[in-house]
Amino acid sequence: MHIGFIGLGNVGGKLAGSILRNGYDLTVLDLDPGLMDQFVASGANRGQSPRQLTQVCDIVITCLPSPAACSAVVEGHDGILEGMGPGKIWAEMSTTDSNETRRLAELVIARGGEAIECPVSGGCHRAATGNISIFAGCTRATFEKALPLLTVLGRRVLHTGEIGSASVLKVVTNYLATANLVSLAEALVTCKAAGMDLNTSYEAIRISSGNSFVHETESQVILNGSRDISFTMDLVAKDIGLFQSIAEAHDVPLELSPLLNKLFADAIGRYGPRELSPNIIRRLEEATGLLVRAPGFPPEMSDDEPEEAGYEVVPKRDDAIVSGIREATGR
Repeated sequence: MHIGFIGLGNVGGKLAGSILRNGYDLTVLDLDPGLMDQFVASGANRGQSPRQLTQVCDIVITCLPSPAACSAVVEGHDGILEGMGPGKIWAEMSTTDSNETRRLAELVIARGGEAIECPVSGGCHRAATGNISIFAGCTRATFEKALPLLTVLGRRVLHTGEIGSASVLKVVTNYLATANLVSLAEALVTCKAAGMDLNTSYEAIRISSGNSFVHETESQVILNGSRDISFTMDLVAKDIGLFQSIAEAHDVPLELSPLLNKLFADAIGRYGPRELSPNIIRRLEEATGLLVRAPGFPPEMSDDEPEEAGYEVVPKRDDAIVSGIREATGR
C-alpha cells in the first residue's frame, strides 16, 4: 500500500513518521520544502502536487491547519480531486468543520474514490509514538479497508459512524480539553496566591477527583515555564469556535463555551495568534503579579509508553442489540 501524506506540521509530521517507521511506501507534500527534505532523507518520496501524489498513492492523507486549507488542497488547481478515482481513499486527519468534510467527501466519492475522516486525540507526544487515539467517520466498508493503516497511526481506533461524526466528536473533545486548561490555569494561580507549594498542588490534583489528561500533560509544561505543548492559541480558537457553531446550529443555549471563546480572543489580542495555548495562564499571572513555576517538570511532553499495536475500540451497547447486528451483518 502506497501512502501519501499532505501536511507535515506538529501533528502531521509525527503521524507521517509513524507510517515511514513501520515500513510503508510514503510520499510527502508540504509548503515547507525543509520538512519534505527531512522525510526524503529518511526514505520517503517527494510529492510534486496534491494531484500527482493522489495519482501515485492508494491512500492520501491530509493533516492541515484549517478548513480553508483542506478545501484548497482537495478541490483547488492540481488538487486531490484531479487525481482521485476508483480504488483510492482520501483520509482527512485535520480537526475541521464537519459540514465541510461531508461536502468534500461527496466530491471524492463522485470521482469514484472513498473518503474517511480520522482526526486524532491525545497530544503530539503520543502522535510521535503511534499511541494516539483516532476517531474514524465513514462507511463500515471503508473503515475496514483503512483499519490496518489506522492501527499503525494510533493505538485506539473508534469507528464513530458516517462522515462528519468524527469531526463533531473531535471538536467536542478539544472543547473539553480547553475547559480543563482554563480551569487548571485558575486553580494553579489560586494555589500560588494562597501560598501552596506548587509541586504538592500538582500531586494533589493528580491523585484526586480533579485530575484530567490535560492536568497530567499541560500543567507540567505550565509549571516548567516553557508552556510548550505544540499547540497554539489560534488553533484553540478555531476548535472552540467550531464547537460553538455546532451548538448554535442545534439550538443548544451554552453558557461556558461563549466565555471560553471570549477568553481566548482576549489572549490572542494580547499575545498574538501563535502564542502557545497553555499561556492562557499569563492573563492571570499578569493580573495578580504572580509567576506560576515549580522545579522538576519537563519543558515538553514525551510518551514513555512503548509503541503498541493499535486496535478498534467498540462502544458498549446492549448485548441483544449487538448480537442482532452481528447476525444480520455476519460480523
